[in-house]
Amino acid sequence: MAAILEVRNLSIWFRTETSESCVVHDLSFSLEQDQVIGLVGESGSGKSVTALAVLGLLDRAARVEGSIRFAGEELIGMPAEKLRRYRGQSIAMIFQEPMTALNPVMTVGEQIAEALRTHHPELAERDVRLKVLEAMEAVAIADPSARYRNYPHQFSGGQRQRILIAMAIIGHPRLLIADEPTTALDVTVQAQILDLLRELRSRYGLSMIFISHDLAVVESIADRVLVMRGGYLLESGSRAQIFGQSAHPYTQSLLGAVPTLRTDKSVPLATLAAAQREIAGQMVDCAPGHQVRRAP
Repeated sequence: MAAILEVRNLSIWFRTETSESCVVHDLSFSLEQDQVIGLVGESGSGKSVTALAVLGLLDRAARVEGSIRFAGEELIGMPAEKLRRYRGQSIAMIFQEPMTALNPVMTVGEQIAEALRTHHPELAERDVRLKVLEAMEAVAIADPSARYRNYPHQFSGGQRQRILIAMAIIGHPRLLIADEPTTALDVTVQAQILDLLRELRSRYGLSMIFISHDLAVVESIADRVLVMRGGYLLESGSRAQIFGQSAHPYTQSLLGAVPTLRTDKSVPLATLAAAQREIAGQMVDCAPGHQVRRAP
């Protein structure tokens, strides 16, 4: 199956007045149609920066090299006006922190409508409202006609996350980037949001990049998993390979640091593996579809 997104040799630098530092190093991966890739790693590993690079949303202080091709079109270097046509329509993103991502002085209906009007200014207001209500219903907001005029503070954290998802899917994108979509939500609400994303994936044929530091959440939704640390890709493989046959010491320590119902309480949890020597190597195949960075 042809890849809908191909990232090749992606490197990202951030400049200051006196220096420049690389935050993503030579990253390559492909995402197929109707596939979910889980992007995992500790804070600062380069997950969200990679997602912002796909959408061309990095600050001017960032320098991006390599290739990001969506449906065969190169996104790096694409004129800003053309790139804006992709955002929200072909590629959409659910941003972090549902408690703060919405505008507190706009009704949620208007915020969802704004995402639609950006790409379809020709739509009559009646049609815009109907599509907003359809999107709110698709994400299981009860009584959307009444809640259209409500403000973000009138919704719970889980409901706000559903509003952000409605904003992302209203344009029927082909690729959805979900950046920590279950952060700060309790376990029950997390499960509801994950069920919703699975349902939307099935309904719309979405491809998805799911970013998280929560390994249990990633295991429950991703088809393939990429493990990052310090801007480097350390291991990539299918869900079964990463969670059942992990080959990199860092991946193994991440998995070992997560307690389960089967964890031996008498044995300390794993600590994260040392980084420098393992980061310095090259990506090699250790099984079909399973790559790991080996130390030189």
